[in-house]
Amino acid sequence: MKTGAIVQARASSTRLPGKVLKDLPYGSGITVLEQVIRRLKRSEKLDTVIIATTLDIRDDEVVKIANKEKVPYYRGDMNDLLSRYYHTAVEYDLDIIVRITSDCPVIDPKVVDQVVGRFFERKLDYTANTLKRTYPHGIDVEVFTFYALEKSYRMAQKDYEREHVTPYIRMHPEMFKFANIEAPEELYGPDIRVTLDTEEDYALLCAIYDYLYFSDPYFTVRDIIKLIENKPWLRLINNKVVQKKILNSLEEEIDEAVKILELQDLKRAAECLRRCV
Repeated sequence: MKTGAIVQARASSTRLPGKVLKDLPYGSGITVLEQVIRRLKRSEKLDTVIIATTLDIRDDEVVKIANKEKVPYYRGDMNDLLSRYYHTAVEYDLDIIVRITSDCPVIDPKVVDQVVGRFFERKLDYTANTLKRTYPHGIDVEVFTFYALEKSYRMAQKDYEREHVTPYIRMHPEMFKFANIEAPEELYGPDIRVTLDTEEDYALLCAIYDYLYFSDPYFTVRDIIKLIENKPWLRLINNKVVQKKILNSLEEEIDEAVKILELQDLKRAAECLRRCV
């Protein structure tokens, strides 16, 4: 069976345009996407790493990076990410898909291998370490069969199901066998955010790379947690950034909007929104 990591990547991200093309370490000339690829290449469970990008001209730069790093790529629909994943898997004849996002430049190949290993041990359709958050944000791994991907591709109708790849699988436990992988105690860090969505996230990642990269380019999640324990002020850099979430109803979206408004001390707007419900 062929197992491949599909890394979704595009230059036209909305919160931080061009984020996958930014330097890490800062000023190094090595992009965020290159760091993701290089880390995944160290996995012992992956047969290949593939970049799934779009037909948008801005993503020509993404293709250049894939070529530079000697990994295959597929170009597809910008908004229908589920379609892009499906056609990538078909193009490269994958049996098992490992979903990695390109905004995770500290992804740990050992964690990837743990999740993939558990997937095979338990003969599941879908395995992740994100169903219940125990690892830091940015150490996210999802593994699923081509069967589950194809079923989702053909059955998913809602926009958010097609924009985020796996909601259809997660919402149908009667159809798919799945499990969550929790972090061991020493890697527990659900309140740590090392993903890249905002300028604050980028500042924190630059600091982490400055502290860790030059002594070990492939530092681990354990190293990150230890660094933050020793330098807790690092948490302050992006502690007000709100993690994007997939919500299932208007009521849940309004609740989340109220939380964001309150976080920014916009209490009158939050109260107004509550009254409108």
